[in-house]
Amino acid sequence: MTNVEVVKQCYEKFKKGDVPGLLELFDPRIEFRLAEGHPYQVSGKPWVGGQEITQHFFIKAGPEWQDWDVLVGEILEARGALAVECRYVGVYKPTGRSMDIQVCHIWRLRNGKVTSFHQYIDTARLQKVMGYTG
Repeated sequence: MTNVEVVKQCYEKFKKGDVPGLLELFDPRIEFRLAEGHPYQVSGKPWVGGQEITQHFFIKAGPEWQDWDVLVGEILEARGALAVECRYVGVYKPTGRSMDIQVCHIWRLRNGKVTSFHQYIDTARLQKVMGYTG
């Protein structure tokens, strides 16, 4: 599989809520980093490995969102890394607020496995949707 195909599979598995299938595409020591200021990890410090990602992100985020989707736009590839332009859409259940937010993901891969995921998003808009004031 090409790097682009691996990343497209990641998005499909994420959309379906197939966390075990998604984790199979990740290197065991993957660094998973949300944007600085993201309510789930304000510091932007990465979670390392599937267990940390599941515990701190998937278990928490999954039940909080309704009709969540990532709309994948252009995928740009350069030397083992991909930049993916996307939009997040969905409703944050605790506030009932909808989001439609521009986002960019940087994926790094080695030997067909994702070694790094880094998200860039308008955290101020996300915080507003999630009811955070700062």
